[in-house]
Amino acid sequence: MTEITGKPPIDHAFTGDRRGGAADPTYAGALSFMRRRYGKDVAGCDLAIWGVPFDLAVTNRPGARFGPQAIRRASAIFDGDPQYPSGLDPFARLQAVDYGDCALPRGDLRGSAKAIEIEAAGILATGAHLVTLGGDHFVTLPLLRAHVARHGKLALIQFDAHQDTWDDGPGGIGHGSFVLEAVREGLIDVERSIQIGIRTVAPRDCGIAVLDAYAAHELGVAGTARRIRERVREGAAYLTFDIDALDPAFAPGTGTPVSGGFTTIEVLRILRALGDLDIRGMDVVEVCPPYDHADVTAIAAATIVQHHIQALALRKAG
Repeated sequence: MTEITGKPPIDHAFTGDRRGGAADPTYAGALSFMRRRYGKDVAGCDLAIWGVPFDLAVTNRPGARFGPQAIRRASAIFDGDPQYPSGLDPFARLQAVDYGDCALPRGDLRGSAKAIEIEAAGILATGAHLVTLGGDHFVTLPLLRAHVARHGKLALIQFDAHQDTWDDGPGGIGHGSFVLEAVREGLIDVERSIQIGIRTVAPRDCGIAVLDAYAAHELGVAGTARRIRERVREGAAYLTFDIDALDPAFAPGTGTPVSGGFTTIEVLRILRALGDLDIRGMDVVEVCPPYDHADVTAIAAATIVQHHIQALALRKAG
């Protein structure tokens, strides 16, 4: 009988610490985001990643509640090697945990919104930077409430096919109305906010700058990044990325696909160019695995978050 003298590294999500890349086989092991250790103790962490499996506010295809699972699964491709394009192991500089998922009261829309806000506020109170895996786009509203309570009014950087400024009526809850409600509540600094990649027509812009898909295409990657920087300037901001900002060719797994969007490489290059902005939190939303193919959409979402994490690590390095 062959004696096993050592064990290969595996299940870093349970056995690892808060620092350093993982070496789990891509095809095996517990699936946290980028193999971060699961934990509810965020004290001392630079970064907390969590999921909000909520899709009760959709107006078309349901299924975004499965988004956090799919994005975590797709993130397994980012193994312990240095990450592209920075060449860094971001977790050599950032202490990070996967906080798991938000506990939601099933079927209770208002209760879900409050649960998201309260739990996000608790994480933010530790000083950690919060990255959220959605979930439909409504979840950004309670997330903004929690972030603004800690950081003050924020500029909104929104990549999206839709402006999400429709009106669902008094007390309405919808993934297409969260921006209007956030403006009404005074959460967004509209004079520094911008929506990028829009290719639908909404009833109002709420004073937020709109860089639609045709205009962004004309400007190109460098010009789009420059326009965003000119709008946001040096103040604090929140980044929300609706995966339908990508063309359906690059993100078929979403609830409200609209042709004519960005390619994946375009948005990754734009995000890289924005890496030194003062972004206090971010989310990626509207990944709908039942309509995905070969994890194409989930891989794109995981890569967007991975690029954001690299930016955080570079900022910490100074």
